[in-house]
Amino acid sequence: MRALLQRVSRASVRVEGHIVGSVRTGLLVLLGVAPEDSHRDLEYLAEKLLSLRIFRDEMGRMNRSVLDVEGSILLVSQFTLYASTRKGRRPYFSGGASPEHARSMYEELARLLATRLDVATGVFGAPMEVELLNDGPVTIMLDSKARE
Repeated sequence: MRALLQRVSRASVRVEGHIVGSVRTGLLVLLGVAPEDSHRDLEYLAEKLLSLRIFRDEMGRMNRSVLDVEGSILLVSQFTLYASTRKGRRPYFSGGASPEHARSMYEELARLLATRLDVATGVFGAPMEVELLNDGPVTIMLDSKARE
């Protein structure tokens, strides 16, 4: 699994002009799923998302997690995180999971995170418009296979 996370002051996702999910202070997480991803990848990613100390403390240092600041997560499916651009000019998307597997993993991650904090989501597979105010800016890529 790959997750591109951004620390946000606010973020929202629209489908057909209607806001379907939004958060204030927290994380916007764009999630890509690979065919071989399992529950172990979900657990790794959930723990990282909840515990990464990327929010400012009283000294202005990145020393607090999304849980520490009582933030929220906006989780949006993003199959293009597995795009390959090795050949030509058009990305190749064979590295992503099947829609069925990706949807299952996406929904399970949302449920897992929701046991600890507020989670908003986009609509899996729908064309979406994502709007955010990146706080920092802070943008970090996580990969459950590389463990980074």
